[in-house]
Amino acid sequence: MYKKLLIPLTLIFVLMLSACGGEFKPDHKYKVDSFEFTNQDNETVTDEDLKGTVWLAQFVFTKCTTACPPMMSNMVRLQEQLIDNNIEDYKLVSFSVDPDVDTPEELKKYLGLFSAPDESKWEMLTGYDMKTIEKLAASSFKQIVKQIPNDDQVLHGISFGLVNQKNEVVKLYDGKDNVPYDTIVQDMKALIKEGN
Repeated sequence: MYKKLLIPLTLIFVLMLSACGGEFKPDHKYKVDSFEFTNQDNETVTDEDLKGTVWLAQFVFTKCTTACPPMMSNMVRLQEQLIDNNIEDYKLVSFSVDPDVDTPEELKKYLGLFSAPDESKWEMLTGYDMKTIEKLAASSFKQIVKQIPNDDQVLHGISFGLVNQKNEVVKLYDGKDNVPYDTIVQDMKALIKEGN
């Protein structure tokens, strides 16, 4: 029994250490890879569609039993604070790390579970293969996305990534346990003001 447990735990530890995307350097801007994905309303969303808008990204999936529910709840709470601060020109982007299971319909249902105050600001994205999302997470956001062998769970980063109007990732924040809501709101407000 211990041997069975040891292999997945060792794999997770190795993957976390390698983090496949490298380290995020706070003084560096990382260009988001070009993409053409599908959102929860079955509409095509591209990186070009998001250009000119400040957006906050996360990596989640509907069958997630650990990090994703709190991350989604935290993003909803953040949206409430953005509304309270009269911030309107932004998007919240959730990339599915389980695209084979997460159809647009599943993602729409999933978003509905969290009672987001303004679903029109959300892009729940799917419509690609695992290699595509692994590469996007690693190169653009310096976050890991890896399927766990013989499991329906996916190992993924738990950061929120702040993206400016030029589609450059400028900052990462803890999206699960110690979310710096006030800092994110202020940073988004500053970027939006900068772009006007």
